Amino acid sequence: MAIKRSMSRAVEAEPLPEEEGIDVTLRPRTLGEYVGQSKIKGHLLLHIQATKSRKEPLGHTLLHGPPGLGKTTLAHIIAREMNAQIRITSGPALEKPGDLASILTNLSAGDVFFIDEIHRLRPIVEEMLYSAMEGFALDLVLGKGPTARSMRLRLKPFTLVGATTKAGAMSAPLRDRFLHQFKLGFYDVPEMQQIVERSAGLLRVSMEDKAAYRIARCSRQTPRVANRLVRAVRDVAQVGEKSLVDLETVEKTLHSLEIDEEGLDATDLMILKTIVDTFSGGPVGLSTIAAVLADEQETIEDVYEPYLLQQGYLQRTPKGRMATKRAYEKLGREVPASLQTALF
Repeated sequence: MAIKRSMSRAVEAEPLPEEEGIDVTLRPRTLGEYVGQSKIKGHLLLHIQATKSRKEPLGHTLLHGPPGLGKTTLAHIIAREMNAQIRITSGPALEKPGDLASILTNLSAGDVFFIDEIHRLRPIVEEMLYSAMEGFALDLVLGKGPTARSMRLRLKPFTLVGATTKAGAMSAPLRDRFLHQFKLGFYDVPEMQQIVERSAGLLRVSMEDKAAYRIARCSRQTPRVANRLVRAVRDVAQVGEKSLVDLETVEKTLHSLEIDEEGLDATDLMILKTIVDTFSGGPVGLSTIAAVLADEQETIEDVYEPYLLQQGYLQRTPKGRMATKRAYEKLGREVPASLQTALF
């Protein structure tokens, strides 16, 4: 079976060419280069060393957590550390069992098969994946009606790496078939500063320590955001003909992007204002917030809420979202008596 190019692509476990984009260039390529997630790196290094010594593929691995924390990067690193190729696709791209079968049958022994947004697999495709994960085999049904017959097709041993922002949306049978399950957490400021300085170096941008620290503080504890800000600051410095990125350049860039000292942007503040001002602090449903902001529920829930929750500006309740004491203080509003003794 031929593999659709729009659905997947194979990447050798070698340094990727620059023409694939700046985002790829900034990605760490080994566990040694990867900043943060120390516990996950330790576990991966141990299991990779063990499986390589046995000349076996790494056990199937699930990576979950908010967007931008490095799930895709870790999948590429796993392939490189295992000296394997990686084949990439996403849950929505696998529309029918034949799409999955065409990829699996073309995998070489030890390959890494990476499925992004794995929680969005169609049930019929997911069920076919079960036997492939457990026994490296595909159970196919040929023909229809009385003449239909089943056939088991052997596959070469491979490692499935799944990535998702919603582990709870995965079915239990699929989730339980992953030997390793790692949840990526937000990064602290020192780790973020290391990432900023590394990205600046790769982009050949000279940057003051104070400037790097400022970017790290307002990067939402997320490497993807930090890399985006480094690139924005680089452009501002280039247009301003500055050979060294200083604090003033960073402040100018953040002001133009409407990002405050804690990394909150205009949409974050609008969410807080909607809950505090329009709905008296809540509770208010996610669909209502999305309607007021003219945005999609998934965007608010996946992109904005994780950081607001982690920073203590919001809380989720059975009745909806509610603003915390800290949210009122952030907006300069009077804190209700009911929240005066609250932690946030």
